[in-house]
Amino acid sequence: MKKRFKILRKKFKKYNIDGYIIPKNDDYFNEYTKINRLKIISNFSGSAGLAVILKNKNYLFTDGRYSIQSKIESGRYFKIYDFRKLINCKLFKNLTLGIDPKLFTYKTIKKTFLKNNKIKFINDNLIDEIKKQKINDNFPFFSLKKEIVGESSKSKINKIKKYLKKINADYIFISSPENVAWVLNIRGGDGPNAPIPNSRLLISKSKEVCLVSKITKCKKLIKEKIITFNELIDIEDFPKKILSLKGTNFVIDDDTCSIFFEDIISSRFKIIKREDPTYLLKAIKNKTEISNMKKAHLLDGAALTKFIFWIKNINHKKITEFEAQNKLEKFRKMNKEYLYPSFETIAGTGKNGAIIHYRASKKNSRVLRKNDIFLCDSGGQYNYGTTDVTRTICFKKANHHVKDIFTRVLKGHISVAKTDLKKNNIGKKIDTRARKFLKQKNLDYNHGTGHGVGFFLNVHEGPQSISKLNNVKIREGMILSNEPGYYKKNKFGIRIENLIYVEKKKEGNFFENLTMVPIEKDLIDQKLLTSSEKEYLFKYHLNVYTKISKYLNNDEKKWLASFI
Repeated sequence: MKKRFKILRKKFKKYNIDGYIIPKNDDYFNEYTKINRLKIISNFSGSAGLAVILKNKNYLFTDGRYSIQSKIESGRYFKIYDFRKLINCKLFKNLTLGIDPKLFTYKTIKKTFLKNNKIKFINDNLIDEIKKQKINDNFPFFSLKKEIVGESSKSKINKIKKYLKKINADYIFISSPENVAWVLNIRGGDGPNAPIPNSRLLISKSKEVCLVSKITKCKKLIKEKIITFNELIDIEDFPKKILSLKGTNFVIDDDTCSIFFEDIISSRFKIIKREDPTYLLKAIKNKTEISNMKKAHLLDGAALTKFIFWIKNINHKKITEFEAQNKLEKFRKMNKEYLYPSFETIAGTGKNGAIIHYRASKKNSRVLRKNDIFLCDSGGQYNYGTTDVTRTICFKKANHHVKDIFTRVLKGHISVAKTDLKKNNIGKKIDTRARKFLKQKNLDYNHGTGHGVGFFLNVHEGPQSISKLNNVKIREGMILSNEPGYYKKNKFGIRIENLIYVEKKKEGNFFENLTMVPIEKDLIDQKLLTSSEKEYLFKYHLNVYTKISKYLNNDEKKWLASFI
């Protein structure tokens, strides 16, 4: 680590800067990336973070999910702060800080560093000069048929066209690969845990499209007539293409359009900054997408149920967290529709369960003990669907304190699932319901209650979420996670997570469960549950048994039947 700091700081004089900023994101602003410059310089492996290296000090910023993990991984060399400290930040007052303009937006810079500092754009990434990461980024893009996605690309482009006409704009630059994937009904292999096609898209109000990508990745799309060769443009030719376009206004999303691209577009057009309308369009799943997601969750539910039965019946052996997560992967791989994990599995026992995004490794893995509770958060990418589920498991009778907290988390989980979306149809209102029973004991958790989920795409998707600040209306077809929890540092972690979707009924919109996995009954204090909550659990487990028992052997069936 020290050697890398020394090499980086030597470059400060060359570029006449006092420090350098390294974000977690790549130049496509993906959450999960194959390239991880932040880890190279800080050893921090979380999905959200930003480092600032100065001449004499190092700073790391992240969020509440990583408060423990960041100190373990990076605390030796970095001062660690919450992201909120970056707003109007005075830590770097009157300093000149260097950035790679491909990795930042003007919005981020103005919100954080610009008020008290000078920002210098350096087109050569300084971390790449220290250590260039070798990745295979030649995975070809492939298309999904209408029977899988439920809507043609032509129909989706028409929606974008109507939006452009409505706001009187000539073009839109879709800078997020997940949105390009949705519009064109394509996928790729550029995400470590999601079928992301790293690319960008231009759409005009007359429905002309231009895909900005590596030409070699698009051979299948041309062959299948998804796009023509004339609708493809290499990134090197992008400035020339912009200059050749006619019109006045250009819509960009200032959360994902980098400084590099904004400067190119603004050299020719008037910029209109709006949230990409694709986010909301993509978030509202159609009936075909919901149907496919249900199928994926049945397969995933069977794998998870087999795993839980296995792990509760082998606790007399010395099984590590790493071995447990590998066993879960084997259960998933038993189904040919399974492709790969939708994120790196979180398998933490005892005190490791309190690290919200803990990652076990072969070298650093704790043995599962009877007296500890085990938190396992995992998910899969299937043909066709994305899953994400967390279960907290015990191996012997738990003490009253742990059962009390688990039951309060469960009550919050049930409260979210039973939300009347007529009364509470925005994320921050639903979030309050999830925390209510913990707060009766002055307890809480330092993360949102739920995130949006993509259809055979990213496991985290906006704009909807169940969190303290989210005001997006929850609509029919949206998919979210429902995952309240509690974490006692150096002791244990508890989280109960299902994926839910919004279904329209005669009485209004309501949440329905996608996840089909039993909830640990041995951690429930039945005295704390109301009759309504007990009825919910009975119906939930009856539904789980009905849906997945056909995938189980006789012993697994008998065990699952005991939950009803």
